[in-house]
Amino acid sequence: MLPATTVVISDPELLSKLASSDGLIVFRGPDGQCIRFAEPIPQGQLPNGFKSPFTDEEIEEARKRPDSGITLAEFWEKMNRGEWK
Repeated sequence: MLPATTVVISDPELLSKLASSDGLIVFRGPDGQCIRFAEPIPQGQLPNGFKSPFTDEEIEEARKRPDSGITLAEFWEKMNRGEWK
């Protein structure tokens, strides 16, 4: 899922608070009105409502095969050639 809007935060104190949050985040305006909610998603985990097209068994089987997938160098070569976008 791609973000609809990207907001860059440069305030170190706010960055620290956001980085250490592990629950629902509520963004409020100066008047206390709720602007938006956000929920942190742990690295390597899909957001709620998203399901992997592969079963856990298929993923484990692919990990066992040495020829499954491509190397990172091969990936970047394909990206640079414009094969994948």
